[in-house]
Amino acid sequence: MDLVTRFNVNDPEFIRDPYPVLAEIRKIGKPVWHESMQLWLAATHADASAVLRSKTLGRIYTPHEPDDVWETFNWLHADSIMENEGTKHTRLRTLVSKAFNRSQIERLAPRIDAIIVELLNNCEAKKEFDLLADFAEPLPVRVIAELLGVSKKDEHQLRPWSQAIVKMYEFEVSPEEESQAEIASQEFADMITDMVNFRKKNPSDDLVSELAQVEDSGEKLTLRELIATCVLLLNAGHEASVNAFGNGFVASMQNDKARSLLRTQPRAISESAVEEFLRFDAPLQLFERTALADTDIGGVTIKTGQKIAALLGSANRDEKVFNDASSIDLTRNPNNHIAFGGGIHFCLGAPLARLEMNRSLPAFFEKFPVISIIKEPIQRQSFVLRGLQEILVTTS
Repeated sequence: MDLVTRFNVNDPEFIRDPYPVLAEIRKIGKPVWHESMQLWLAATHADASAVLRSKTLGRIYTPHEPDDVWETFNWLHADSIMENEGTKHTRLRTLVSKAFNRSQIERLAPRIDAIIVELLNNCEAKKEFDLLADFAEPLPVRVIAELLGVSKKDEHQLRPWSQAIVKMYEFEVSPEEESQAEIASQEFADMITDMVNFRKKNPSDDLVSELAQVEDSGEKLTLRELIATCVLLLNAGHEASVNAFGNGFVASMQNDKARSLLRTQPRAISESAVEEFLRFDAPLQLFERTALADTDIGGVTIKTGQKIAALLGSANRDEKVFNDASSIDLTRNPNNHIAFGGGIHFCLGAPLARLEMNRSLPAFFEKFPVISIIKEPIQRQSFVLRGLQEILVTTS
């Protein structure tokens, strides 16, 4: 089996540990063509970064068919910042950034701390618990729910909706998963529509109210653009932090030095540890672009209409950029990872994900310094969004 064929996003063994194959592709030193996937693979840090920053490579959304079945899913993406280029992308990003900016995100810190304390106390009472289901997942979901103004009775639906929608970013999905994605899109859109209609008459200090009122040079978000933004913020606002926390935790528990640092000085190393969690086992492994014109990446011409994937997880293990790249080093500095992408599509939720992880990581290890894994973690069977399904731990 040739090297490119071994890059098989549906192979459980590749999903379990893609890094040996990615390392071999990196050694080629330029983008390689994957015939069955019909796209180029950019595996080095330089090439993946060039893909992310190129102005002649763009996000081109191809609607699912038939449109009457996929109507809501299609417009949620057609009107999303992530799936647009040029003037529409600039307009959407400008408007959303006015409502969802760093200063507003940083104001969430006290509320994030309160949620962390509540979740940690619940975990302490159990002694044994699932790190993901009991801590890493509910924290960002509750934060984004409060940020958007989602009611307590609807909060529990956000994570299932998000997981159903983002499953469509994988390369192969079942008919059942397709159906779940469209149903989730419809239900989420209906909920946000009701919230927007209510908040237009009864504005509050939540993000939906802000997005409904934000204006720039006479431009405002349409209802569909506002809803699409809320869906994107849910996905971008928690998927990265959940997966990075879980992936980084497991890797650290398997490394003597990392485990010791987290147990003895978690607050002192928190910032660099979070960045290393993001680098070492990237929560988003692949970001796809389409050539709007013939484009040179690493000495290879990507012809107009061809697709190229920036392999973020591979780029973050590039030995030319990171010393001892295949080892986790919680004090790594500098750490020029591209886990959140780059260029005009740099992840909108990155500041929130960083804030949540920088508050939760030290608090977790100060509460549970002798935490340990009691069962082999269960891997999610997905490559693009890389994460674990279950991490059972004990506090004693």
